[in-house]
Amino acid sequence: MEGTSSSPTTDNETLLDDFDSLALHAEEIFPLFDEEYADEIQLPAVHANVDTETNLKPVESKPAAEMFENQNCSHSFCEGCVGSYLAAKIQENIAMVKCPYPNCNGILEPHNCSTLIPKDVFERWGKALCENMVLDSQKLYCPFNDCSAMLVNDEEEVVTVSECPHCNRLFCAQCKVSWHSGVDCREFQSLEDGERGRKDLMAMELAKNKRWKRCPKCSFYVEKIEGCTRISCRCGNQFCYGCGSTWNTDSHYKCATG
Repeated sequence: MEGTSSSPTTDNETLLDDFDSLALHAEEIFPLFDEEYADEIQLPAVHANVDTETNLKPVESKPAAEMFENQNCSHSFCEGCVGSYLAAKIQENIAMVKCPYPNCNGILEPHNCSTLIPKDVFERWGKALCENMVLDSQKLYCPFNDCSAMLVNDEEEVVTVSECPHCNRLFCAQCKVSWHSGVDCREFQSLEDGERGRKDLMAMELAKNKRWKRCPKCSFYVEKIEGCTRISCRCGNQFCYGCGSTWNTDSHYKCATG
């Protein structure tokens, strides 16, 4: 019976050629997971091999001069990776930065890491550490968005009008807004959000100086020129011009301002 056949050697060579071609194609689709590729897909990449459950040893391909060893624990990392890790944490306003090794509570000290991050990032870290030392009850921030400087109120007395030493603008330390001249804190905090604008506050200050009264129903300002204290507002509500409350025929004769 006639047929075709090939030697085992030829078949194996053909198979190896096909496998090599497939392997090369696979590398184009799935790059080899080596240390350099890890740097591209993972930030921060930890260039260390796990030696035991708690100890790390530097990767052999990294010179000792390029490794960072945390003084508060036994873990070593690539300097570039620690710098990226620190910058990310500082960007999140985290002051106390822990060792990046999982479940390690070792703290990274600023004086050991100053060369790993840019100067401006290091200064921001120092600022975050200083803020972290201040009690929350003493922290105060400038309310202006283009400033937002942190201030410290270490006085026991209640502070209202304050001047930010950074932008030199006045603000209310209690209401945490720009200074509401002519309106006390209690009155300001009772206002709706839409009534707290600069023009609204100026109108309130003018009304206070002119001794105008506000209708308790519609909040419209009214000026009494003459007559009794019983005022009929444009909204139909009647109120007392003396105390500002809604008029009550049965009991309003008791109003001390009437």
